[in-house]
Amino acid sequence: MPTKFYDPLLLVAEDSDEDFAVLQRLMKQMAVQNPIHRCTDGDEVLDFLYQSGDEIGQESTPKPSIILLDLNLPGTDGREVLEQLKQDGDFREIPVVIFTTSSNPKDVEFCYQNGANGYLVKPVNSIELQRTVQAFVDYWLEVNTLPSLG
Repeated sequence: MPTKFYDPLLLVAEDSDEDFAVLQRLMKQMAVQNPIHRCTDGDEVLDFLYQSGDEIGQESTPKPSIILLDLNLPGTDGREVLEQLKQDGDFREIPVVIFTTSSNPKDVEFCYQNGANGYLVKPVNSIELQRTVQAFVDYWLEVNTLPSLG
């Protein structure tokens, strides 16, 4: 079975153009070097990860180093994406950090019970949002050691 190569790719599942633009701007200001791939719904996330690779060969399908996942996505929502990825041996080791407006304790509990590696609530205040994104970047993209997913 062909293996997928490790890529320092950050996969962001975010349906809001405005939220994604703010996130991109903040990460650019923070000099984030990871390439960022955006998916706007859960089906697109799954298609990206499970792509057949007919054109480029399955062994060259990029595997993200981390997934920043919104819960409230159109189509297949973030909860379903999380469940599917954490039940799949090919993807369960990829850290998934939830990045959502929901502070509902049931969502938080559900996500951790289903393998989420972190849960960040999107603050409305721009200063707090910058702090939250900076904490994500500092920990997940700079300090934390990620598993080799080769």
